[in-house]
Amino acid sequence: MARLRARPKVRSRKYGAAVPLSAEDRRLLNLLQGSFPLEERPFAPLAAALGRSEEDVIDRTAWLLRKRIIREITPIFDTRALGYRSMLVAAKVDPEHPHRAARVINEHPGVSHNYLRDHEFNLWFTIAVEPDSALGLEGTLDVLARLSGARSMRMLPTLRLFKIRMDLEMEATTDGLAAPVEAVEPRDPEPVPLSDWDIAVIRATQGPMEACPRPFDRAAARLGVGTDEVLASLASLRERGALRRVAAILYHRRAGFSANGMGVWKVPEERVLEVGPKMAAFRGISHCYQRPTYPDWPYSLFTMAHGRSKEECDAILAAVARETGIEERATLYSSTEFKKVRLLYFVDDYRRWEERYGG
Repeated sequence: MARLRARPKVRSRKYGAAVPLSAEDRRLLNLLQGSFPLEERPFAPLAAALGRSEEDVIDRTAWLLRKRIIREITPIFDTRALGYRSMLVAAKVDPEHPHRAARVINEHPGVSHNYLRDHEFNLWFTIAVEPDSALGLEGTLDVLARLSGARSMRMLPTLRLFKIRMDLEMEATTDGLAAPVEAVEPRDPEPVPLSDWDIAVIRATQGPMEACPRPFDRAAARLGVGTDEVLASLASLRERGALRRVAAILYHRRAGFSANGMGVWKVPEERVLEVGPKMAAFRGISHCYQRPTYPDWPYSLFTMAHGRSKEECDAILAAVARETGIEERATLYSSTEFKKVRLLYFVDDYRRWEERYGG
């Protein structure tokens, strides 16, 4: 079994150290990540679940935001359901100065994640382009390869999606994270028809929300309608698959999850549909996809494990191997995070980038 181990750089990380959290904080973070309701006063049912007052829960949420444990509370839209094309890309860039290539690639507004990993393909990023992009995804990558000086870029689009769930389990032990829960069916989001009103709602609601009694009111004011109409529109987008949920996104390190390991697995094609759901069922696995293979890259299933240490990530991936019987794998750990943001949709930044760099 091949193992690829990162050699993390020793560096000062402002706001990087984990913050001690109480059991109540951890439970609140779990609720904010998975159970934030589409209601005019969404903190009220969260407070009821915690047995606390609405004011207390809002105040504590505001503290978690100030302490940079919560990155933001925001609607999470499905990129592909909105008609955007996206993929994971592995690039070979100058190993002595990878930050130079990363800086160029990060300028594209559709790059949401960009990591340095310990591999010949050392820069791994996700990118999305608009439905009406003049360059398209492949053309955009050609431009980025030229601008960044990348010697090679390998396109790794999603062939099958088994799981995407970006929340961190704040209460479970290592055994809990390394235990399978329930198998999931693969899903392949297709673009959904969007009206001008749908797009206006997406533009008005995307981005960080305030920790306040009525956080959806600001979007309603932008649109000149009642909050109930905004919530009804968001509920409709959720039912059609364009909105996954509204949730808190955490700073992993500040929340105590200092490691993420990308486990890649050599799975025979005839077993992908059997094995993928089993891998996705583990609580410590946030993402599970089937991606294309290449002569020098035989790994068809990708899983992302998040843990409070490298050892915890290793335990999660070892449990996946035991459950599935797949032993040919590699683990790529990130040593530097160059970019991690939420995408903004239907904004002018994409058009401006193409006008500037697309010729």
